[in-house]
Amino acid sequence: MTQEERVAQHAGSVSLLRRGWRLPFAAAGQFVLKALVIAELEARKLRHDPSELLTRAVQPALWLLVFGQVFTHIRAIPTGDLPYLDFMAPGILAQSVLFIAIFYGITIIWERDLGIVHKFLVTPTPRAAIVTGKALSAGVRGLSQAVIVYALAAGLGVKIEWNPLALLGVIAIVILGAALFSTFSLIVACLVKTRERFMGIGQVMTMPLFFASNAIYPIAIMPGWLRVIARGNPLTYEVDALRALMLSGGSSTYGLGLDFAVLVVATALLILIAGHLYSKVAI
Repeated sequence: MTQEERVAQHAGSVSLLRRGWRLPFAAAGQFVLKALVIAELEARKLRHDPSELLTRAVQPALWLLVFGQVFTHIRAIPTGDLPYLDFMAPGILAQSVLFIAIFYGITIIWERDLGIVHKFLVTPTPRAAIVTGKALSAGVRGLSQAVIVYALAAGLGVKIEWNPLALLGVIAIVILGAALFSTFSLIVACLVKTRERFMGIGQVMTMPLFFASNAIYPIAIMPGWLRVIARGNPLTYEVDALRALMLSGGSSTYGLGLDFAVLVVATALLILIAGHLYSKVAI
């Protein structure tokens, strides 16, 4: 082999190596782009019917203005150095996000009946990208609840942490929490396939998830069997992170690193499962 041939072969090997490094990044970029397109399509629905966000504001308002005020005065729940209303505000934010996300899967059933799912399925868009986009759009709805809960909490005298980094952390947690529970909702919708069954299951799931968490009372006062369930509940870690980031002087029981890790890993696993099941909703 001549010197020129060896140089050409080496250059070709380098080119292939570089192309091999670029391919995964290009694929990841395409996945993110397609997911964002789906998220934008879903979020655009809010512009046509923003009344959904206003009606969703009623529930957190009732919890904070009625339940929170009453239990703050009677001091029935031990919350350490935090006033009960401060302790409760992050839990109500997590609850509001949960209630929006857990019924998000019904949109899949509507889209199947309208033929939209079939149109998605004939595109080259990965099923996981479709699910990720829908999960991100649920996060947008969750952020609207965060604005409402922040406004209510500040008006009631809750000591809010306004540090920009803490606010960014709250945004990330809200999006992750909404993505996690909306993806779980999509899985249920793909399995049951009818609106009536889905609504029944959604109502059954919501309250156990909420009450088997640290949203409105500390895990320390729970009976032993309920503590085990609460520690396996992703909502517990969402509330724990929100309590550390949202409140001035707030702290995390499990550590923000673990809170984020649990939410990220659980969301990623559910997206993979939902992506696998998505095509079956059309059958």
